[in-house]
Amino acid sequence: MAVVHPTEDDPVARALSEGIGGPRGVHARGHRWWTPVRLLLALTALTFALGMVQKSGCFADTWEDGTARYTQMCYSDLPYLYTARGFAELNWPFSSDPQVRARYEVMEYPVGIAYWAYGAAWVTHWLNGSPSLDERYVAPVESLWGMPDVHREIRLYVVVNAIGFAVLALLSTWLLAGVRRDRPWDAAGFALAPTLLAAGLVNWDLVAVVCVAGALFAWSRDRPGWTGVMIGLGTAAKLYPLFLLGGVLVLAWRSRRWASFGRALAGAVVTWGLVNLPAYLSGPDQWKVFWSFNSGRTADLGSLWLVASDVFHTTFDAPTINHWSWLLFIAWCAAVLAAGVRARRTPTLAELGLLIVTGFLLVNKVYSPQYVLWLLPFAVLARPRWRDQLVWQGAELVYFAAVWWYLGGFLTSGRGDSHPVYDLAVLVRVAGQLFLVALVVRSWFPRVSGAAAVGGEPSTDDAGRMVDESPLVGAAVGR
Repeated sequence: MAVVHPTEDDPVARALSEGIGGPRGVHARGHRWWTPVRLLLALTALTFALGMVQKSGCFADTWEDGTARYTQMCYSDLPYLYTARGFAELNWPFSSDPQVRARYEVMEYPVGIAYWAYGAAWVTHWLNGSPSLDERYVAPVESLWGMPDVHREIRLYVVVNAIGFAVLALLSTWLLAGVRRDRPWDAAGFALAPTLLAAGLVNWDLVAVVCVAGALFAWSRDRPGWTGVMIGLGTAAKLYPLFLLGGVLVLAWRSRRWASFGRALAGAVVTWGLVNLPAYLSGPDQWKVFWSFNSGRTADLGSLWLVASDVFHTTFDAPTINHWSWLLFIAWCAAVLAAGVRARRTPTLAELGLLIVTGFLLVNKVYSPQYVLWLLPFAVLARPRWRDQLVWQGAELVYFAAVWWYLGGFLTSGRGDSHPVYDLAVLVRVAGQLFLVALVVRSWFPRVSGAAAVGGEPSTDDAGRMVDESPLVGAAVGR
């Protein structure tokens, strides 16, 4: 099977290669050990290591400098939640113990992330010598941060999570490189993503990202049941992987393979239920906090709702945002369904995932800086073009910088609560996302028959799985 080299079909990669000898020639062989996947894994490791370095300024003072975390853009939720959610005392996130609940707020994330954070706390305590917790139980929560042993644990906790995230990033790259075996280099957009470098350590979102990569991989291998399992695991960590089922529905509609959709749906529901069961049984009220917290949330960081509030000097209450967000999202999904069913070229699951998740993020009441990671696996497979990736990720980085400066109070306009620079950064980010959406939809309706397979556009089978174009192996790949 011939592997498509990026310098053979990507104008940006071809132009950049001129500085190191030009595009790959017909007689090029390369080193036998450095396969594309191994090189991609090495590049991912380098990118993530640089991301750790980028957070080193905050790590050095354990995130105590309230200004540096914003000016240096090295903020992370991990150290703060270690003490604020009871992990320093190894409390179960869904404990219904009145003493624990009087002392700590409930972890406001889905169970997958809560399990990971709790497990990382146990590893941290084990590496730190299993310290006695007696004095912590009687100390005020706000004083825990100042305890020398806890201070040391906070940094160690971040290291433990960072190493785990690095493994997840490597696994994600490996899975994405395997979605289309004749085009492993498409995963380079993930391996070298500046957004992965910048946002990989902000929160636990990579737990869901690797599940999405796994779902795309399983679908490319015609394993709808395992696709559903990965969707279920991802949904247990973040809500958005659930929307991949919408992409599976579109593909089932086009191919009339309803059994595949049924297996994916069953796998997702059963897996999600089994993963959530321990948390629900141990504390039903605590398990519900994620849902009640998000339902009661008003316009928050990065959302168009916040921009509208700022520009029009008004406020939107939570029920109003909930109502209109879901109406707009349903309308967006209906449009994706219509376009996907009528498309001249069968969409891929990555393309459909990109469109649906983008729609959710556009109408959502918050866009945290790390949410760019949600789109990354979809984007690099849906638009494996460096020009497209650089435009989109550049827009995301504009927002990434602006949100920290906004939180640090550096973007005030001097006119009350107005923040025009921050609002503009949000709109730039939205424009970058819509840019990708427009390119994907346009590729579904090629002007010339068969043009979709030319120049790196995805070649798919009738269920929207990426396939090889080789006449010898194309029929087998993805089926």
